[in-house]
Amino acid sequence: MKERSFGTQAGDAVEQVACLLRRRNRSNRARGCRVGHAGSVVSSALAAVFFDVDGTLVPETSSSAFLAGFLGHYDELVTAEDAYAAGTMDNHQVSVLDASGWAGTSETQIRDWLHRLPLVTGIAETVAWCWRNGLVPMLSTLAWAPVGGYLASRFGFHAFCGPRLETERGLFTGRVSHHFDEHGKRDFAVSQARELNLEPSSCAAIGDSRSDLPLFGAVGLSVAFNASTAARASADTVVDSDDLRAVIPSLSRLIRSTRR
Repeated sequence: MKERSFGTQAGDAVEQVACLLRRRNRSNRARGCRVGHAGSVVSSALAAVFFDVDGTLVPETSSSAFLAGFLGHYDELVTAEDAYAAGTMDNHQVSVLDASGWAGTSETQIRDWLHRLPLVTGIAETVAWCWRNGLVPMLSTLAWAPVGGYLASRFGFHAFCGPRLETERGLFTGRVSHHFDEHGKRDFAVSQARELNLEPSSCAAIGDSRSDLPLFGAVGLSVAFNASTAARASADTVVDSDDLRAVIPSLSRLIRSTRR
């Protein structure tokens, strides 16, 4: 499925996201963090949409592999990620290996590198479209919390989750402070939906791989976006595109179903 006529101009979408971020409300969550919201939309939300990061918003790679290229352990991490995809390693093991490579690096340096993170086209426009249409966009991901926080602040996602790294005096220690796995992604989404007085069955998830399967099973609409064979088989619909706005027709159907 390839969509090319999307209607929303990038400049307008970025300005709409900027307006949302000016009303930011920060608060910690047990398994995630709330970044910002458009109050009236959140209080009367039709549904929530949970977006994966690695392989979905970050195409053909992961944010961890991207950062590992700067940190010096790219080959080891890619091997571990392949093992996770094959089911021979769990996310706890991958996180421990990856975290060790962050030791001594500053939070500021990571954020500077994230400005160069490769991203799929159309994120700002899709997030703005969600807000305009009564959908609350969130990040449900196994990407490290600094990645989720960066993307949420940049694009206007309401909240994010993910594993967390230990820091001391602004430097990463090389240790994991909070582990997170694919079941945590699902539990985060279910919790966030209920906080909005929504049933998970009225919400949507957009992802691409093994870590999205439990969440796909919990929501009413699952969209496999440029996805693996397993994710495609588990999803309600499949979208292949280099632009995130290609998921909008599927989300429009979700809106229509919630209004019946």
